[in-house]
Amino acid sequence: MNIEPTELDLPASFLRDARLTITDQEFWKLRHFIHEHTGIALADHKRALVCARLAKRLRHLNLANYAEYYDLLMGRDPEGHELAEMINAITTNKTDFFRESHHFKFLTDHVFPALRASRQRRIRIWSAGSATGEEAYTIAMTVCESFQTITEWDIKILASDIDTNVLDFAARGVYSLESLQRVPEELRSRYFSKGSGTNQGFARIKLMLQAMIRFRRLNLIDGAWPMKGPFDVIFCRNVLIYFDKSLQRKLLTRFAEMLRPDGYLMLGHAEAIHGFEPIYRAVGHSIYQRRADIS
Repeated sequence: MNIEPTELDLPASFLRDARLTITDQEFWKLRHFIHEHTGIALADHKRALVCARLAKRLRHLNLANYAEYYDLLMGRDPEGHELAEMINAITTNKTDFFRESHHFKFLTDHVFPALRASRQRRIRIWSAGSATGEEAYTIAMTVCESFQTITEWDIKILASDIDTNVLDFAARGVYSLESLQRVPEELRSRYFSKGSGTNQGFARIKLMLQAMIRFRRLNLIDGAWPMKGPFDVIFCRNVLIYFDKSLQRKLLTRFAEMLRPDGYLMLGHAEAIHGFEPIYRAVGHSIYQRRADIS
């Protein structure tokens, strides 16, 4: 899950819709509900964002205002179906292939050579907040370029997100040719199949990459995570910035518990670790290594 909200420039007729007007109390209730269920901390100036994102749900459900929507979430959604729709609506996922490319260079130049030298045959990488899948597939391409005989290795990539819509998109593995601009041409020809006819303008990830990745829904604030680890590398880029300090500290501790000794944590360019020097040491820009001697 990686949200980067932007204010929408809406036409006047749309703005007159009562469902784009939210009272202080409605916003306070929904903001706390969203924080409780996703960890996302919405500031006061995100009122227009909440209205714009959730107005479609109110129209779909034929609800007149956000008080009715809040009541539905609290008392008439026992299976959590609308909760899932609300989460999908409130989060926007922005990512690209080879975004923050220095992370993948670090894998190629440092992480993978050390793993090869150790002669271990098991590698686990987690893309936490994988959005529409570009990050996970970039990791898979980097793996294939670094390990010429991957059939001799037990390599698995977990790609998780809280948004079910983007997970479905990622699992299909179909992307517009425009979105592949940052993928080097030789990798495009090696790992993508261009569409034709009605699929012209799109390309599909080849099965050799898809087979390496498991896309799973995961809410990072859940009390128990289903995977056991340990992971050699965890990517959690441009996710922590949307959480409050308390949750950031909790997640950084949990990530350390999921990493093998000397494992690596990759954060976004705007994210930094302060006060966690006893657990992590900085080894590059937004790259941190778990200290082997922590308990």
